Amino acid sequence: MVESTNNDQMRRIKDQIHDYMSFSPFLSSIMDTEEFQRLRYIKQLGTSYMVWPGASHNRFEHCLGVAHLARSMVEHLQKQQPELNITERDVNCVQIAGLCHDLGHGPWSHVWDGLFIPTVAPNKTWRHEDASKMMFRSLLQNNGITSLSEKDVKFILALIDGDPKQCSEDEKPFLFDIVANKRNGLDVDKFDYIARDTYMIGESNKLSLMRLIQSARVIDKQICYDIKDVNQLHEICYTRFKLHKTIYNHKTALAVEYMIVDALVAAEPYLKIADQVEDPEKFLFLTDDIMHEVRRSTAPELAVSRAIFGRIPRRDLYKAVAQRIVEWKDYEHFEQYITKERIVQEARRLAVEEGTKIDLADLTDDSVIVAHSEMHYGMKEHNPLNFVKFYSKRNPNVCAPAEEFDYSMLMPKIFIEVKMTIFTKHPQYFGLVQAGYRAVLNSMSEPAIEVEPPSTPPRQPRGLSRGSVNESSFGQVPIDYVPTTPSRNLKRAHDSNSLGPDEEERGPKRQA
Repeated sequence: MVESTNNDQMRRIKDQIHDYMSFSPFLSSIMDTEEFQRLRYIKQLGTSYMVWPGASHNRFEHCLGVAHLARSMVEHLQKQQPELNITERDVNCVQIAGLCHDLGHGPWSHVWDGLFIPTVAPNKTWRHEDASKMMFRSLLQNNGITSLSEKDVKFILALIDGDPKQCSEDEKPFLFDIVANKRNGLDVDKFDYIARDTYMIGESNKLSLMRLIQSARVIDKQICYDIKDVNQLHEICYTRFKLHKTIYNHKTALAVEYMIVDALVAAEPYLKIADQVEDPEKFLFLTDDIMHEVRRSTAPELAVSRAIFGRIPRRDLYKAVAQRIVEWKDYEHFEQYITKERIVQEARRLAVEEGTKIDLADLTDDSVIVAHSEMHYGMKEHNPLNFVKFYSKRNPNVCAPAEEFDYSMLMPKIFIEVKMTIFTKHPQYFGLVQAGYRAVLNSMSEPAIEVEPPSTPPRQPRGLSRGSVNESSFGQVPIDYVPTTPSRNLKRAHDSNSLGPDEEERGPKRQA
């Protein structure tokens, strides 16, 4: 495919991040399809919008931004290094891959493939990249787009997956570093979403994306950067970590995620949602609107789902009773030991010992969630910059990894940590579940802990230092504590106005 257009034929779109972006008539024909327009109805940050009202942007504008940056980078390489023999066909295919790389995201973005699908179909190997490729083929077929050869299509699909093995061997390997870089994770997809997400939540954005693109140079068949820009790349990696730590894994956003998953799981036997991910005609209508479809329904089979979804706009959410950061080296140990079953067992024991009058009927294993959120610089425990090569202006054709002294001696020695959050689905158990969790955590301070069930061969038990299991005193509440929300306070105020003259207003009600 070769497309040459003059400036009068280009569509120009104003964007908050990149100002005006230009798209050819062929790119516009892809954009003006149901498959692509579907992305207008999928929030880029999923449930983070429930916490940051500014985070209302969708996958639609993100994909436009990635397409814009993809074309900018490949055209820069084409102009600066004509010896690479980058063709117009290469430029167009890379931009199309950037435009269509997220066609397969399900409702609320990563809630779908990160939580819902693994819950209802644990043996399914489905990924949103697989759905993107499915939807791209469907887009071409349903809209009569025939100007792409099968070789072009395979090339674009391989670019979306970042896997050159999926297409012809004669494709240029460095082009796979642009949209989905499997080598170090530094690609225009990350450039756009980090800049866009930062801006939309109201934070200042100091990243100079065009400087990084103009710094790019192909050496040894991979994209390298000027060593002067190593700090900009480090800022990209750090900002990714910061977004995961403060925005993407915020306790309220996580609470809404788990409520959505519970509602969808309850609806699954009736709606058969998971079966729709492999049918492009049905996947077309899987968007964030599924919540409203369930709430509008009067089917008795969806009563449980409606009840859960109905709690979200009232902010009657699952409550985070505790959060802590876990070292990566201890993650497996915490995951095996801090379980919802242990927490509920300890909570019930403490309720009896303390002589509380809390009704424990709804305090089941399913009423507690133990969530683990990995937060890293982009390559789990590794420093992504160790997998990037740099050049200098004095030696523009020689590349090498940067050393720590090239950019900072204050680099962290650890590039990943895990945030563990304990939720209760029933607010009346807030204090009790927190006490149960603290009791389980305290038992980890024993010098030797056997975490495997008795039926498995024991392995060498490993002790944890007292410091690694101490729990912060911040946020600790009494065992009978029940949190309130503005809507609950309003309801209590309304109820109190209806009390008789001999009745007195009471505090937060618990089940007795």
